[in-house]
Amino acid sequence: MLSRIYSSGVMGIEGFEVIVECSAWDRIPKFELVGLPDAAVKEAKNRVQSACENSGFTFPPLDIMVNLAPADVKKEGSAFDLAILCSILQSDGLIPKTYDFSDKCLVGELSLSGEVRGINGILPMTVGARDSGRREIFVPYENAGEAAVVDGITVFGVKNLRQLVNHIKGIEPISPTVSDKSSFDLAARAGCPDFSEVRGQLKAKRALEIAAAGGHNVLMIGPPGAGKSMLAKRLPSILPDMSFEEAIETTKIHSVSGTLKTNLITERPFRSPHHTVSMPGLIGGGVSPRPGEISMAHNGILFLDELPEFSKTVTESLRQPLEDGCVTVTRAIAKVTYPASFMLVCAMNPCRCGYFGDENRRCTCTPAGITKYLEKVSGPLLDRIDIEIELPAVSYDEISGKTAPGEPSAEIRKRVNAARAFANARLERDGQKTGTLNAKLTPAMLRKYCTPDEDGSALMRAAFESLGLSARGHDRVLRVARTIADLDGCEKINADHIAEAIMYRSLDRKYWKR
Repeated sequence: MLSRIYSSGVMGIEGFEVIVECSAWDRIPKFELVGLPDAAVKEAKNRVQSACENSGFTFPPLDIMVNLAPADVKKEGSAFDLAILCSILQSDGLIPKTYDFSDKCLVGELSLSGEVRGINGILPMTVGARDSGRREIFVPYENAGEAAVVDGITVFGVKNLRQLVNHIKGIEPISPTVSDKSSFDLAARAGCPDFSEVRGQLKAKRALEIAAAGGHNVLMIGPPGAGKSMLAKRLPSILPDMSFEEAIETTKIHSVSGTLKTNLITERPFRSPHHTVSMPGLIGGGVSPRPGEISMAHNGILFLDELPEFSKTVTESLRQPLEDGCVTVTRAIAKVTYPASFMLVCAMNPCRCGYFGDENRRCTCTPAGITKYLEKVSGPLLDRIDIEIELPAVSYDEISGKTAPGEPSAEIRKRVNAARAFANARLERDGQKTGTLNAKLTPAMLRKYCTPDEDGSALMRAAFESLGLSARGHDRVLRVARTIADLDGCEKINADHIAEAIMYRSLDRKYWKR
């Protein structure tokens, strides 16, 4: 008899349907598995036979052929074990041949004892099963909470093979797993460091508030101990609230990567790779492509501390993802696209010793050494950074606590959320898709929403000619000015907004003489 059961695989971060077909004949026993399986899938033949026997069932002594369709797409991982064994058992009659699997999807790895083990990528698999028309999905018990956040499909958590067979036969039904959506509380930032802990650096705090409101990339330059890393680690505490759709998309990436620690990611990611990270580690790749740090930072922040210490080849590879918001990894076995829309936050010293330009410490670097150090950061990468901030060393009064404490993150976040709402209201009035960040405005939207008034235009012209801005640099100044105007609640960009935005591009001439 031919048995057909539906399962699900993952390509990139998207789930796709896999049809597990089993045909069995009363001939010399053998077991063939076809449909472009990788090594892990091929080993399912041994796992399912042992799981069957150790669960108290007799593995059928038949000539078994299992096909994983579509046959021209490579199947990876162990998620098909459960569907493969159930298709064999239905062909043999242990599972009733009348049982209808047409609206069901089965995913999970089987242990030799018959237990169903957790797998990576269950969230995109569940979304893929739902979009393919399945109304029920059976997943490993430990993955059930993650799968249950997907609406429109009933999730059953399975602990072992015997429990599933008893459910199918109606002996002991499994209760569906229900996700508590009320736990999606984005206002709570428990455990996130607060801006009130940062003394001084008012200019840098203002710049990071603008960056958070508009999604702008940031570069901080200053001597050791000025507070660059401290500020960067507190930036997530003032980022706007995450939408449920953003949470699902972000969770899918971490689910595929095997780094998911909760059923649903509700706080924007903060990724800080070491400067020795490889290109596949940052961008994504490998023999079997996996998301890199830029995709793990999707909808959040990618923080590169000590920027010049990163390989220049690695940092230059950021240029295309920063423009497109995604990265495509091409390998012989697959071509996958990962989302990579993130805020790039960089920190660096002004020279190798760290004290070039410091009033209190003498720089020990030669002019040639300073130039060589700064040249590790290329012009094209700087062109993609909207805001450049110089952080001076903090004073004794600031670090000793004699000055007033800083403004808490909650108050700053209120202004950031208000600026995002102001920008979204403008887009909604014009019939545009809301949620487009000012840092990501298209050229057409830039011309429509970022045209300054007469005084602002005159100042912009003067800055363009005196600072030698590129076309990209000109557009980024206007995008930052648009965000500053949004924070002020102004529809029109004026000269004050332009002046502040230009101020955040001044370090090009001081350090790189561009």
